[in-house]
Amino acid sequence: MTKQQTKKSVSSPVSPSDSETAALKFSEPLQMDLSNHFLIAMPAMQDPIFGGSVVFLCEHNADGAMGVVINKATDMTMDILLERIDLKLISDDVVSPQISPLMERMTSANASADKGDKITLPLTKRPVMFGGPVQAERGFVLHSPPTAYSSTVKVSDQVAITFSKDVLEEVAHAIGPERMLVSIGCSSWTPGQLENEIARNDWLTVAADPEIIFGMPIAERFAAAIKLLGIDPYLLSAGSGRA
Repeated sequence: MTKQQTKKSVSSPVSPSDSETAALKFSEPLQMDLSNHFLIAMPAMQDPIFGGSVVFLCEHNADGAMGVVINKATDMTMDILLERIDLKLISDDVVSPQISPLMERMTSANASADKGDKITLPLTKRPVMFGGPVQAERGFVLHSPPTAYSSTVKVSDQVAITFSKDVLEEVAHAIGPERMLVSIGCSSWTPGQLENEIARNDWLTVAADPEIIFGMPIAERFAAAIKLLGIDPYLLSAGSGRA
C-alpha cells in the first residue's frame, strides 16, 4: 500500500496531468483482475490508514491497482469542499438525489419513528470520504453511469469513477449523478504489490455490491462487505484472504 501524509487542504479536483493519468489508468490485462471488487482489511492488519477499511477497486492489471476507500469519512462536508474549489450550490436546500438507508439513519434522530417517510440529507451536509493517502488533495467521485465527464472511467454497468471537476459542477447545480460517493485521495498499488498483500492475508476479496457503496450507512459497510462472503464478521479471524 502506498502511504503518504494526508493533507487537510484541498485543491480543485481537475483532470490529472498526463503523468498522473498514466498512474491511474491502466490498460494491460492481468490474470488476477480484481477490478469492481472490494478489498476488505483482515483483522490482523494494524496499518493505521487501511486497518478496518473497505476499498472499492476501480482498476487492476499488470501495471498495478487503484481504488477508493468507501467506509471512512473525513470531517469535511460537501459545502466546504465545493467552497474550496470555488463552486456554489444553487440553493442551500439542495438535497442529494440518493435516498437510502444512509440518509435515513443519519437524520433519524430528528424524525418521528412512525412517520415512515423517506428522509434526504441536504447535500451541504453530506460527508466527504477519505479515499486513501495518494493524491490526497484531489477529488475522486464514484457515481452511477451513464453520465460520462471529461475524465471518467467506467468500472461496471453500475459504477464509474470521475477525476474531473465537471462532475462537481453538475452536483452544485443539482443535475449530478443519481448516486455518488465523493472522496478526497485514492489508494494505489505498484505492480505485484497488491497480489503480495493478498497472499500474506492482508485482504479479503469479493465482487463489489454497488448498494454497499451508495446505499449503506458508512458504519455498516465493513460488516456488509464481509457478509457478501457468507462470513459472520464477529467470527472472522485472521485466516486466508482469498475469496
